[in-house]
Amino acid sequence: MNRFLLGLLGLVLLIAGGAAVALHLGVVPWIGRDAALVPGTASPPTWVFVVTAAVAVVIALLCLRWLIAQVPRRKAASWRWADEAGVTRISSSTAAAPFAEEVAAYPGVRKVEAELTGPRTAPNLALVVRAHGDADLRGIRRRIDDEGLPRLREALETPDLRATVEFRMAASKAAAR
Repeated sequence: MNRFLLGLLGLVLLIAGGAAVALHLGVVPWIGRDAALVPGTASPPTWVFVVTAAVAVVIALLCLRWLIAQVPRRKAASWRWADEAGVTRISSSTAAAPFAEEVAAYPGVRKVEAELTGPRTAPNLALVVRAHGDADLRGIRRRIDDEGLPRLREALETPDLRATVEFRMAASKAAAR
């Protein structure tokens, strides 16, 4: 929806800009280039300027808020292990990437996004699995719980790893052909 509204707004602004250029160049015969925009030459009351400025400021602040919302704020956490062999640093996104690739190879799965959050001692795994419409979601979840998560817990040495799985459905493979 966000892209649709942006596209629609862009199209409206493009048409308005094209109309303004056409009017300025005199391409539109039924409106003269020198015609007044509004009838009369008197300035409007002062309150009209104040309200116009206030509305413009509110719209500018809303646009600024929207722009700030588009900037990703999450920075991948960096985990650190220290032992007699030395110090190891790894970003949580690097640790989750092989797990996401493994789950993406399961039958019926189209794409997987995995994100590890929290401290290394008690991490949380947020998993978004995009599956085909005819996929066996219970089977995928069972396989994640029985095969994938135990391996990830062992690799990260975090037996308390909690996982949240969100499934998003897409068109079935048969319908896509």
